[in-house]
Amino acid sequence: MTRWNFSSTGAEVVEAFTERVEGKTSKYLSRIKQERKETDKKPQVLVTGPSPNSIGAETAVTLASGRPSIMILAGRSKAKLVPLITSIHSISPSTAVHFVPLDLSNQKSVRKCVEEVKGIVKDRGIDILVHSAGIMVTPYEKIPGWGKDGKGEVEGQFATNYLGSFLLVNLLIPEILKGYEGKGGRVVLLSSSAHRMGGVRFEDINFKDGKEYNEWEAYAQSKTALILFVHSLACLLGPKGLYAFSLHPGSIKSNLQTNMFATTGLLEEGLARAKAAEEKEGREYQRDPLKTLQQGCATSLVAALDPEIEGKNGSYLVDGDIAKFGPPEWAESVENQERLWGLSEELVGEGFVW
Repeated sequence: MTRWNFSSTGAEVVEAFTERVEGKTSKYLSRIKQERKETDKKPQVLVTGPSPNSIGAETAVTLASGRPSIMILAGRSKAKLVPLITSIHSISPSTAVHFVPLDLSNQKSVRKCVEEVKGIVKDRGIDILVHSAGIMVTPYEKIPGWGKDGKGEVEGQFATNYLGSFLLVNLLIPEILKGYEGKGGRVVLLSSSAHRMGGVRFEDINFKDGKEYNEWEAYAQSKTALILFVHSLACLLGPKGLYAFSLHPGSIKSNLQTNMFATTGLLEEGLARAKAAEEKEGREYQRDPLKTLQQGCATSLVAALDPEIEGKNGSYLVDGDIAKFGPPEWAESVENQERLWGLSEELVGEGFVW
């Protein structure tokens, strides 16, 4: 068990591992040449989904207190991130902050983002990637531009929450493996407890072109896929030094939930489905108390920084620790990991062998 719990804050986590962020300790980093600048040792960080009033933004601004060398913010709108960029600069003037446009539902946007990120990090690589971007229980939509020929369409939540993530991370693997001076960086993917509501519909990810669509089932599908992806990353790339973790950040009132609160009955349906999922596992359902954004980003930062969890590579975290109750079999089985990887390669039109 780690030292962290429901009430832990992101600031507490970063304070505990400031050396990990600043890169000043030989416990994690190899000895470097004397002539190398101090700032060159500090980690380079990529955070996706740092929109206002989000876990991503809170994660980025909290990490800034550790004074990383570079902070890359990948999102849809630079204009909306100006206050965040200003905050990071005020907290850590030495940190170079870069905005890179990213629309995860758009394959071309993901690929362009990757090229820009590579140009920024250069040979130093990426030490920490915290992937917070996503959407939640949105109306049915099919996103074009997927498949080898770019003519395929994919359900919106699966495309945005998972498929774009699969492509982004795989294209950045060479940079992540350079992290922490070649010892391998960390990949943190935000999933959700909602994954328990259902697995990946391997034969029909598009819900019969919307005829069988349910917002919660689609959300669960995308979040289950992220957990399976993390297991695959840990299995395939753990031996090369990469660490990957998925997590449930908790119940946090943020912009992510806009559609849930705007649609009559959607919250109530979600609670009913969550209750049924717990009861199916023989557990009594207890609704999560609300967390603050600081509490909400804590588990992401534990996954990004805490050395105590390195022996549990690929794990799913809750409240700053390895989850007491792990994901169901459909979100962990090797068969589903391999099946999802193959399906994902088909949908992005590119194979990845690590």
